[in-house]
Amino acid sequence: MRQTTGSMICPECGKLIGVGEEKCPFCGAWRPGLYGWTPVVQRLFGQRLDLIAIIVMGCVGLFIASLVLQPEAILQMNGLFSILSPGQRALYQLGMTGGVAWREGWWWTVLTAIYLHGGLLHIFFNVMWIRSLGPQVEEVYGPARAFVIFSVAGATGFVLSDVVSGSPSIGASGSIFGLLAALIVYGRKRGGSMMTMQLWQWAAVMFAMGFFMGGVNNWAHAGGFAGGWVTAQAMRFSEKRESRGVQLLALALLALTGAGVVLSFIKVTSLLLIR
Repeated sequence: MRQTTGSMICPECGKLIGVGEEKCPFCGAWRPGLYGWTPVVQRLFGQRLDLIAIIVMGCVGLFIASLVLQPEAILQMNGLFSILSPGQRALYQLGMTGGVAWREGWWWTVLTAIYLHGGLLHIFFNVMWIRSLGPQVEEVYGPARAFVIFSVAGATGFVLSDVVSGSPSIGASGSIFGLLAALIVYGRKRGGSMMTMQLWQWAAVMFAMGFFMGGVNNWAHAGGFAGGWVTAQAMRFSEKRESRGVQLLALALLALTGAGVVLSFIKVTSLLLIR
């Protein structure tokens, strides 16, 4: 709960101050306690909040929900990659971007579509990459910065995809390319040439594979990599302490994504009822 009395660590300079200070006496930050909410945010990111776990649980939870919403689609298999494939209606209800969503101006779907997947193998490989790259990005940038990179990269990829092709699209692969880009940026700034070279090789191989596999959104991959690169360049990963602004931005993106799923469900269900 909100803390209105006592002391806290200033999110800007790291000095111990009173939670009700109007201005930090050490660095001059305005309202560092954010009326008692800053300690709450610090506790979340410093002790309990595992953003990589939240991402994985979001992907798995929405995948299960997409199968439950349209169970008849599960039986329509056309190959190995279509095992447990959700139906298009269910995916639109949960926030798929492009197609109808793009024409209707449902901008929030560029965030919600990150957590949706088109089959068992699709979600398996994406979650595997998230679990592999996510903790590394979280370690060098911090959990809030890592989540911002993940979200902005995925959204940038889908914006590019929607503008260029307009086709329905889902999946976390754009965000995964953004995580790769963030690690490359870190390696370049730290002088880790061997690590950077290996990451470039991974990115090149993954991008090339998209041209040989059906149903792969290479526009989202390219946009995700670019979005992750630019966002990572703007992050001050040399400072282990994350600013209040970055933490609040991460929480805002998380809340916006959750609200977007609800809004998509309401919009699509309303359209179905009208018809």
